[in-house]
Amino acid sequence: MVAASLSKALALTQSVRVGREPGCFSAAVVLIFEKMIRFGTSGWRAVMGEAFTFQNVRIVVQAIANFLKQKFPGRDVSVIVNYDTRFLSERYASEAAKVLSHNKIHVYLAERDAPSQAQAFQIIKRKAQGGINFTASFNPPEYNGLKYNTDSGAPALPSETDTIEAEIKLLEKDFSFLPRYAQTEYIEKIDLQNDYLAFLQDKIDFDLIRRSGVRVGVDLLYGTSREYLDEILEENQVPVEEIHGYIDPYFGGIAPSCTEENLGDLGRLVREKKCDLGLATDADGDRFGIVDHEGNFIIQNLILSLLLHYVVVHKGWRGGVARSVATTHFLDRIARKYDLPLYKTPVGFKFLADLFLRNQIIFGGEESASMAIKDHLPEKDGIFAGLLVTEMVAASGKSLSALLQDLFKEYGERIGIQKSLPLTPEREKKLRKLFKNPPAQLGGRRVLNVETIDGMKLDFSDDDWLLLRLSGTEPIIRCYAESGSKTELRNLVKSGLEKLG
Repeated sequence: MVAASLSKALALTQSVRVGREPGCFSAAVVLIFEKMIRFGTSGWRAVMGEAFTFQNVRIVVQAIANFLKQKFPGRDVSVIVNYDTRFLSERYASEAAKVLSHNKIHVYLAERDAPSQAQAFQIIKRKAQGGINFTASFNPPEYNGLKYNTDSGAPALPSETDTIEAEIKLLEKDFSFLPRYAQTEYIEKIDLQNDYLAFLQDKIDFDLIRRSGVRVGVDLLYGTSREYLDEILEENQVPVEEIHGYIDPYFGGIAPSCTEENLGDLGRLVREKKCDLGLATDADGDRFGIVDHEGNFIIQNLILSLLLHYVVVHKGWRGGVARSVATTHFLDRIARKYDLPLYKTPVGFKFLADLFLRNQIIFGGEESASMAIKDHLPEKDGIFAGLLVTEMVAASGKSLSALLQDLFKEYGERIGIQKSLPLTPEREKKLRKLFKNPPAQLGGRRVLNVETIDGMKLDFSDDDWLLLRLSGTEPIIRCYAESGSKTELRNLVKSGLEKLG
């Protein structure tokens, strides 16, 4: 649906260009793209004051209300409403509560900003029919967003968000949507912190961590994990050094994403305070970032590989393993060694969550710092991921860098890269042609397999691969690749991008 809508936007604006470098995406197309209300890989996100307005929020929430009434006819419906630390997020949540209460839907409204996974826990605990969370996750400060979770606690699949989008289109055409007064008897404020932290307490071996003497640095990135990640460590007498544990809607002038560039302060903290590792979470707490004892950033693909190895080898877990098409084949190698079923999904945690809910996997990962794991929640959880990494380090008695060297010795080294290209009409045409007629060879190497579950992925020998796909949230083409050799990695990426001009 997103690709089709984008194609129409491109067709309307092929002749519109602005004074940028040749081949850059036109400003008109970007504007049209961002003004469409659509659910991408992780909800609806847009720039505040442009597409993300109070009027559009009311329309989207009313569409969700209509959808829930149709899905649960004749039943009392309840929804958990949550928000992050972004500018106006609390007011958007309040507006959503008004709209839902006007529809006689019971609203459990978070009393303060909270991580996405804490909301998912409340959906399950209270047997609510859904959840609405105002967050743009790791997007820049000028963005806000709305995530919709189902009654399972998981992010909604396209089958549901497509229905909501259709309802949005009807409301946009036929309904002049005015602000609503709150029906206060339908709104109840709740605390999300205590229940979630109590749930986590039994999932991590804090006694082991405490006995090990591990010291932890924490970067809360001005987000919802403050008084969550730091508090549970402190309550369990784990030595903690923290930074950025307060609200700043501008996120210190960065996008609140757990990237190497953004975690420089955490690296310095770890070195200065002589911590054994550093943990970070993004704005809504569902994604993670990790640095080692020297403050070196460890890419999320490697963290996922270490954690899968840990739960399979040291905890003795057996069952299915899942990854998105853009995620490291390290997971494939571990699954093959221990004869574990491997599932491949499109990009988007919701697809991993679906396998989790079907009890088909014990572990699932996405390169964008998302993890699904047995007996946990059907939602991303950066707090839990960081704590599990801490447990792993404590259990091994080794540094993260030493654990990585062990991983490379056992499974071989893997090097990955991700690049993005602005989407132009010409590039889209070439990309769709490639999708229909994938090459038999690329960069002098024979293509062994072509996967088309999300874009076009070319598999080569030795677990090397290249993926080209349209972003679900931005007007760009994403290119991912992985190899055991830097030379081969450069060759694959260069050859793949040359196909797009």
